Amino acid sequence: MKEILEAIERSAIRIKRAIDVKDIGYSQEQNSSGETQLQLDIQSDLIIEEELSHVASVHTIASEEKELPMILNEAGRYFIAFDPLDGSSLVDVNLSVGSIFGIYEGEFIGSKLVASCYVVYGPRVELVFAYEGKVKLYLLQEGEFEYVKEIHLGEKGKINAPGGTQQFWAPYHKVMIDSFFAQGYRLRYSGGMVPDLHQILLKGGGLFSYPGATDKPEGKLRQLFEVFPFALIFEMAGGQAIDGRIRVLDKSTAHVHDTSPCFFGSNHEITVVLDVYGRN
Repeated sequence: MKEILEAIERSAIRIKRAIDVKDIGYSQEQNSSGETQLQLDIQSDLIIEEELSHVASVHTIASEEKELPMILNEAGRYFIAFDPLDGSSLVDVNLSVGSIFGIYEGEFIGSKLVASCYVVYGPRVELVFAYEGKVKLYLLQEGEFEYVKEIHLGEKGKINAPGGTQQFWAPYHKVMIDSFFAQGYRLRYSGGMVPDLHQILLKGGGLFSYPGATDKPEGKLRQLFEVFPFALIFEMAGGQAIDGRIRVLDKSTAHVHDTSPCFFGSNHEITVVLDVYGRN
């Protein structure tokens, strides 16, 4: 696992350099979801692929930017799914973006997820790594990631980050979201999954939601690349991650690009979600 984390750290440093160049124009390609790729998406994907290819314990990688998984080493034990640059469309307006990694042992299913990692590229470059029950924060300082602290969620937070287009929400979901605001929760939603969830984790709690809706009944966010990795992080930090009714890491995965509704938060907010969705 140490070699995998070191490969992620090297990738993050190289991606940060790529972000800092002027030209981040669109390519002529589309990713697996039909979204036009930025040159930066493609470059970040290739950087991570290259760095992980040097790690003997990595059997297979799967990227949000590629249709199919890629075998690197038949003798490896770990399967790594990653979103190389989540929120890349925010780069040109200078908002924070990130990379997400799910490290699975033996196969790509939630029950086999053993570690998760994400990197935030913002005013500072920060890395969060969840493994063996601990969630640790690192800060990039003079070319190296230095340990800062462990992350723990409180029982109740103050942040509400509601994703998706409101016109497609179920009425009961809108009522629930509005009820949090009526209790004094603050709206924090940048359109980037990584910075929004990072803020909830570092500020001690709250709720991030991306529900199933009439336009996307199974949600928009991908299980292996986005939902499962953050689910493990939130659980190890003392919170929960559900699809509205069940724990997301208990869900099955039929295809590498399957999506899922998701709610990440501290225990109080998730209890509210379970109650609301359990009645509807």
